[in-house]
Amino acid sequence: MDLRVFTEPQQGATYDDLLRVARAAEDAGYDAFFRSDHYLTMGGDGLPGPTDAWVTLAGLARETTTIRLGTLVTAATFRLPGPLAIAVAQVDQMSGGRVELGLGTGWYAQEHTAYGIPFPSLGERFDRFEEQLQVVTGLWASDGPFSFSGEHYTLIESPGLPKPVQSPVPLLVGGGGAKRTPRLAATYASEFNMPFASLEATEQQFGRVREAAAQTGRDLVLSAAQVLCCGRDDAEVARRAAALGRDVEELKENGLAGTPAEVVEKAARYGAAGATRLYLQLMDLSDLDHLELVAAEVAPQLR
Repeated sequence: MDLRVFTEPQQGATYDDLLRVARAAEDAGYDAFFRSDHYLTMGGDGLPGPTDAWVTLAGLARETTTIRLGTLVTAATFRLPGPLAIAVAQVDQMSGGRVELGLGTGWYAQEHTAYGIPFPSLGERFDRFEEQLQVVTGLWASDGPFSFSGEHYTLIESPGLPKPVQSPVPLLVGGGGAKRTPRLAATYASEFNMPFASLEATEQQFGRVREAAAQTGRDLVLSAAQVLCCGRDDAEVARRAAALGRDVEELKENGLAGTPAEVVEKAARYGAAGATRLYLQLMDLSDLDHLELVAAEVAPQLR
């Protein structure tokens, strides 16, 4: 099972904070460093303020060497699909082919209001999201001029440049929607992610995605995202839970929390459900010992 580090920098992190975590994750042998794509905190002051996901990943592309880099997930409301395809392709070139794109509908209304970003209805956001998937993948795959005529986006003889190093760039779609989400993942993505859900809900959604993938003839990586709170003993677990403002028992119920043995046991249950990759949500970016502990005492038991 691959273990990936997932950060939420809108809660308060500078580029240097993220660089320090990405380098520590690379040194510890994690498969990837991912970050959210948000412009507004979901609690607290969020100081010193947000960082842009793709600007961050461009910097990390030049300051790391082996770890994979991506978003969980970029909101389709934030960027036009043509410029997004250019940005991701460029960062893929800058990294030597280590980038992955997680793309979703966008959901956080307040950040759209705060920064003047249009926030249409859920149905329209899904429609735009599907067109973005078509445009981004079409631009990367085209051998010549690429044109697209949709309800929300129109492209006329785009050169479809630059091209990414990877062909294709791994594309991640996730979420708990019962109908459109599995279909879109099975049609356009290489990976489906179920974020912050119970084992039962994850198993159910994986089943829907497998059924949809059987219709499209595609084989998707299945993954899950869970908050991480691991400690060498109960006291260390409690200290890390307190730093998150969370209760230990609640975290054990709704995340990967406890001693290494407890984290391994629960992670293995997600593996039995079909997940071959876990995104570990690291909230305290100053606690690099947390990363080292999991790399040393959890990762070897999940390989």
